[in-house]
Amino acid sequence: MGARKKEMADKLKEDRKSSAFASLNNYPTSPRKMRLVADVIRGKEVVKALNMLKFIPNHSSQPLEKLLRSAIANWQAKNSGEDITAANVVVKDIRVDVARTLKRISPAPQGRAHRVRKRSNHVTIILDKK
Repeated sequence: MGARKKEMADKLKEDRKSSAFASLNNYPTSPRKMRLVADVIRGKEVVKALNMLKFIPNHSSQPLEKLLRSAIANWQAKNSGEDITAANVVVKDIRVDVARTLKRISPAPQGRAHRVRKRSNHVTIILDKK
């Protein structure tokens, strides 16, 4: 490994030490519906984001709240002894990616069939200090 490549790898390793992440795989909701809620909490402080998710009426807010709590627990495990509110931890990045799609058939008029696509998604939350 070259010198520049090693320096960059060491820098990325140091950055990952302070951040924490959690992921949710194959959640059976369409990515579009999940992104609507994810966009609301992106860049917000963790405590504020938790309060927002608690009162958002969308179905996708409950699994995102649970995932955010998991990411907070991961952050506290990495940074033992630090208070999460005093450290100004924010939702640095939240990604909603497409997962598998189940293809089903629905009956249609005149003996035809229409395809029903049951979509699912992967969500990844990354927390970091401000």
